[in-house]
Amino acid sequence: MTVNSCFTRAMSLSEVRAEASPRARIRELFASLSRAALDALYPPVCLACRSATGAHGGLCPACWRAMRFIERPFCDRLGTPFEQDLGEGLLSPQAIADPPVFRRARAVARFEDGPARRLVHRLKYSDRADLAKPLGAWMARAGADVLVDSEAIVPVPLHPLRLWKRRFNQAAALAQAIAAESGKPFEPRWLLRVKPTRSQVGLSREQRAANMQGAFRVAAGAPVRGLRIVLVDDVLTSGATANAAARALLRAGAADVDLVVFARVVTGT
Repeated sequence: MTVNSCFTRAMSLSEVRAEASPRARIRELFASLSRAALDALYPPVCLACRSATGAHGGLCPACWRAMRFIERPFCDRLGTPFEQDLGEGLLSPQAIADPPVFRRARAVARFEDGPARRLVHRLKYSDRADLAKPLGAWMARAGADVLVDSEAIVPVPLHPLRLWKRRFNQAAALAQAIAAESGKPFEPRWLLRVKPTRSQVGLSREQRAANMQGAFRVAAGAPVRGLRIVLVDDVLTSGATANAAARALLRAGAADVDLVVFARVVTGT
């Protein structure tokens, strides 16, 4: 290639960039104006307490401080936080004594009084489907290490009767948001809830496990065999629901089942 041709090529590339730059600036200006118009019509408020914030889809400073996020160090199996950092890959006594059916669990925050509980209840019971996208984005970040090698994202399903009454499955909404963030396939029809279980609230650990026995079945023709699956739910308490769902997927041939939730109950820390 001659010097002149190299010079001509360099000039043409610079011209393309020069032409593209105004378009990019126009797009950025349009996006900025759109955000300003949206903020004028619907001022950004805290997802948890509805007080004013600087941007949509976030928490106010007070709720951010009150949210007890789960960060490392934590049990590699259950995702429960450790008070001291003793190195990666360590398991908690509970994980060793009573290992779950699923391989690993990851959660954004502790499920306790405060912003985390309010967010879960608003999503689940108050028709706040708009919360699924920001909560799902947090879940995708919290579960990044289990999502990276996953091949499908499957929500914990509701029984058809409960879905008909509630009209909304919060786990499916969260799973869809996580799939959008991670680029992984969203498969809401692979797992079915075939037993109309009673509410788990107020049940002991043993009663919860018995209540969920046989509650799930993999749909006929669902291609789960050999796949690494991430199961999604809103809250992890005793693990009975997640264990039953993971067991159904593993019995159908799934290679691994990990779990990502928005919040989990933490005891003993």
